[in-house]
Amino acid sequence: MEYVVIVAVCFFSSVVGAICGIGGGVIIKPVLDATGVMAVTTVSFLSGCTVLSMSVVSLYKNLRAKHNFTFDKMFATVLALGGVVGGLTGKEMYQGIISRLEDSSRVGAIQAFVLMVVTAGTLIYTIFKEKIHTRNIESRVVIFCIGIVLGILSSFLGIGGGPINLVVLFYFFSMETKQAAMYSIYVIMFSQISSLLSTLLKGNTPPFEPQILILMIACGVLGGLAGSRINKKIENRTVDKLFMGLMGVIICINIYNIFRYM
Repeated sequence: MEYVVIVAVCFFSSVVGAICGIGGGVIIKPVLDATGVMAVTTVSFLSGCTVLSMSVVSLYKNLRAKHNFTFDKMFATVLALGGVVGGLTGKEMYQGIISRLEDSSRVGAIQAFVLMVVTAGTLIYTIFKEKIHTRNIESRVVIFCIGIVLGILSSFLGIGGGPINLVVLFYFFSMETKQAAMYSIYVIMFSQISSLLSTLLKGNTPPFEPQILILMIACGVLGGLAGSRINKKIENRTVDKLFMGLMGVIICINIYNIFRYM
């Protein structure tokens, strides 16, 4: 039963993550925390691995597909490099908090609270985004710094990139939903690579069953392929509705997790 839950959650999350550009970890992390099938530290690590596999496949498929917008590789790379720096910083913050807590599961409450606040803010912005005047920042220094912030949140929360990526790309760079999703996945890929390498090189890998890791990565790959195909066939408005519905569900799950780990 445990394996069925993990497969179902990871596949569905990866499909939706590829469609919306939210990484999938924003669903995997709180849902698996709520089910209690694994320790919080193990969920964070395996969620990051799943999101990485999804992002690589999804980005490859999206770059090969035809879009009505251009993909600026220089802009994406500057943003992603900031994500790498932020990913390493976020991982250090995560390990620092774990080392100071007698009960490592308490970090789950901290992650759930931060994710709830971020998700609620994202939902509010998405609802009213048509009335919000957006910007179009071109400074590479500012773009790099924005990438750092995104990387910190991604790595610390163990969610890949999550909804905050989309809101930042909407507001600071005036992007449409599908365009923002593609750049978001690019940043997610780089921040997760840096976070994973940091964990492995420092020997902070939590205990886990290898077969579960293989299952989750397979779900990430298959979900990324399916989500990329669906993304090409639906409109921006449909993506927005799916995104807002998920944010509402995720907020409720995080509220439950806050009390569960307190």
